[in-house]
Amino acid sequence: MADTLTITDNRTGKTYEVPITDGTIKAMDLRKIKHADDDFGLSTYDPAFMNTASCRSKITFIDGDKGVLMYRGYPIEQLAEKSSYLETAYLILHGELPTTPQMASWTREITMHTMVHENIKKFMEGFTYDAHPMSVFVSTVGAMSTFYPDGKDIFDADSRRKQIIRLIAKVPTIAAYAFRHSIGRPYVYPDNDLSFTGNFLNMLFKMTEVKYTPNPVLERALDVLFILHADHEQNCSTSAMRGIGSSHVDPYSAMAGAAAALYGPLHGGANEAVLKMLQEIGSVANIPAFIKGVKDGNGRLMGFGHRVYKSYDPRARIIKQAAYDVFEVTGKNPLLEIALELERIALDDEYFIKRKLYPNVDFYSGLIYEAMGFQMAMFPVLFAIARTVGWAAQWQEMLLDDEQKIARPRQIYTGYGERDYVPTGQRS
Repeated sequence: MADTLTITDNRTGKTYEVPITDGTIKAMDLRKIKHADDDFGLSTYDPAFMNTASCRSKITFIDGDKGVLMYRGYPIEQLAEKSSYLETAYLILHGELPTTPQMASWTREITMHTMVHENIKKFMEGFTYDAHPMSVFVSTVGAMSTFYPDGKDIFDADSRRKQIIRLIAKVPTIAAYAFRHSIGRPYVYPDNDLSFTGNFLNMLFKMTEVKYTPNPVLERALDVLFILHADHEQNCSTSAMRGIGSSHVDPYSAMAGAAAALYGPLHGGANEAVLKMLQEIGSVANIPAFIKGVKDGNGRLMGFGHRVYKSYDPRARIIKQAAYDVFEVTGKNPLLEIALELERIALDDEYFIKRKLYPNVDFYSGLIYEAMGFQMAMFPVLFAIARTVGWAAQWQEMLLDDEQKIARPRQIYTGYGERDYVPTGQRS
């Protein structure tokens, strides 16, 4: 059986054979289907890219129906249990898990670049005390392009590697500075004796102690959360990274755009929305009334459902367990009881089952972050730290893909036809 699609144009009676590759047809193959010789040809209309593949990628695989997520072929469950964020970052970038010498070298490279230029610190100090940490983060990442002009040499492999290492290493420092700035505390320099996440906790929470010692449970929980958020195929922010990067801009400018896309409440701000929902519910006793309101169209069940997953988000199961581990250290978040009961009811309710609404990664992550001492405004910043490696890997893959060109979607024009200009005094 031939791997082709036979299309009959009922307007002309002509038949076309279109090749099928990897379960897709090329949109450009539809251009040859024309009503007349001077016709532009058919295009696809796909608002929000609901069913359009924009690239080939070897990085992340998702099967939304089965609830499968893999980085470079490794199930997310195995990586969350056995790996570290830095090891997973190496895997995402290089395609293979590192050997012991490779991991040691990789860790050393990242560690050597955790400091930021003092003028970057001064730049951040220029923001008002109440500036949103994510706004500060986005602006500072974009400003990094002025500090590292060699970042524009995007087709030099050594230069690309250097910029990627700089981003992975410096983003936690910038994020921690944004956090300290928002609460009026002095910035804390990196401590490279600590792990990647241990050092981040140090820059966030160190006070007057000579040496900050992170709690190992919180350190590991944060590492797991970073692994779970490291990449997720062609989501909004990753598409932004690829789209901006397709103009051949430096990676700092492209990542600033990706981070800005992440800022939105439908993306990186979704766990904040979950936390606000749980706070508004207030108690387990109010859940039935809330559920009724959702069914009546008077509210939304935040943290449930996903554009890709039509079953239980595999990341949600892992985060749920991490939440229990964190609460053993921090004390139980009173909102957890509401979340658990809300999940139980929703998973047993035909209304939500029929709509394939299952808990996603955002449902429990906000509870963990709050328990660890983060303001809600920091949630998208934490997401951005983790996703940096995914953005960088996707950006590099796009640059090395011969099929890729500058992103330029088509449109369907629905405005006026040609009109003649009318002078001001003659307009009615």
